[in-house]
Amino acid sequence: MTEKGMFDTIIIGAGGTGLAAAMYAGRLNIKAMVLGATSGNELPIGGVITLTDNVENYPGFKHLTGQELAEKLEEHAKEYDVPIKEEKAIDVSKDGKKNCFIVKTEKAEYPTKTVLFATGAKWKELPMKGAEEFKNKGVHYCALCDGAMFKDKAMAVVGGSDTAAKEALLLAQHGKKVYIIYRKDKIRPEPINTKLIEKDKKIEVLTNTNILEIKGEKFVTHVILDNEYNGSKELKLNGVFGAIGHIPLSDLAVKLGVKINKKKEIMIDRDSKTNIPGIYAAGDVVDSGFKQAITGVAEGVVAAHSAYTYVRENEFVCYSE
Repeated sequence: MTEKGMFDTIIIGAGGTGLAAAMYAGRLNIKAMVLGATSGNELPIGGVITLTDNVENYPGFKHLTGQELAEKLEEHAKEYDVPIKEEKAIDVSKDGKKNCFIVKTEKAEYPTKTVLFATGAKWKELPMKGAEEFKNKGVHYCALCDGAMFKDKAMAVVGGSDTAAKEALLLAQHGKKVYIIYRKDKIRPEPINTKLIEKDKKIEVLTNTNILEIKGEKFVTHVILDNEYNGSKELKLNGVFGAIGHIPLSDLAVKLGVKINKKKEIMIDRDSKTNIPGIYAAGDVVDSGFKQAITGVAEGVVAAHSAYTYVRENEFVCYSE
């Protein structure tokens, strides 16, 4: 079934980036809609920021939770009467008649003049033996979601990024011991989080070290390291949390013919334009070198303005008009 009525833009993804784009599209008075999910991304409205316990780097707010920030962004978007539908986008195609597009969900098809991909990224899963076997049985990817399960237990975070540091700090609020295990010689958090890691007596950093295997019975009991720690390559753990990066959710865009880089990130210019006229992208799914909630929000706003300009400057002959 095809939904009647042509949209000026459809925003795929209802994380912070998509909500900011929706807010700005509403301010620009163009007919917009947000689809809240896409294949591979089952996060709630607000996206990955909802899984962050402590946000202190978003301008205008000295401190708030990720859930609080997501709620504020959603409330702002809804001020402009932009519908946010919790429908999963499963296909985007070009309308053969002219320069318009059709976004298909599991429930309907929506014609639109432009599309904005704010589909985000998913966690990269741990590659070592045992990681899949013990998934959700000691192997996890979200400290805020699952950390409370490990009260007074020993855990490890695999990775060396700022995300890994923040996961470790959150886990230390629950567990008796948290290891950061990183394959290179130095972890690379933001300076403020480096200081917090150094001050936290529960956290220990193991560099130049890899986990070769995760072992257990019904649940994780220990891991095997490639280097000795305290005279043994066996380290007793109850939980292993992956923080080794993300995989951009760009498959729908790729199918449409949008160009991506080697990391599968959508390539955009400073106006959030892709190689296809009328197709825009922003946030964790794009090839920006620095990714934060605030940079995604900014790209989403730029993308909405670019879509607005494109709609104003072009004539459209689409099958539903």
